[in-house]
Amino acid sequence: MRLLRSTDLALRVLMRLAVAGESHPTTREVAAAMDVPYTHTAKVVAELQHMGLLEARRGRGGGLAVTEAGRTASVGAVVRAFEGVGDVVECEGATPCPLRSGCRLRSALRQAQEAFFASLDPLTLEDVVAEPTGPLLLTLSPAPPHS
Repeated sequence: MRLLRSTDLALRVLMRLAVAGESHPTTREVAAAMDVPYTHTAKVVAELQHMGLLEARRGRGGGLAVTEAGRTASVGAVVRAFEGVGDVVECEGATPCPLRSGCRLRSALRQAQEAFFASLDPLTLEDVVAEPTGPLLLTLSPAPPHS
């Protein structure tokens, strides 16, 4: 299964913030450290804040921080929230699949998708930032400007 860019970014933002300690990087700093566009990061941060998984404070002493709910959130739940739980394949679109009335593939793919999510359900953010990942995340710094 291939994750949406926003899902991947959401997980990486949470992971980066989980190891930030007392520092509270800004959205711009997190985007630069991960070498991703600020606009994409800002959208993901807004959604994570709406979900209650991180706090974003403005002004001096502000920045981003993972909430307790974010630290203990299921990775599977985060992935579900960003991916949605719709069908893996489009069967009913502008050109409906001619097999849709008797197709077994659609339900098999739906079951596979749920198995994928279920395999991530027991994992929390704390689990995925354990060594060696956490220390590695701390070494991330903004990429040099492109010449």
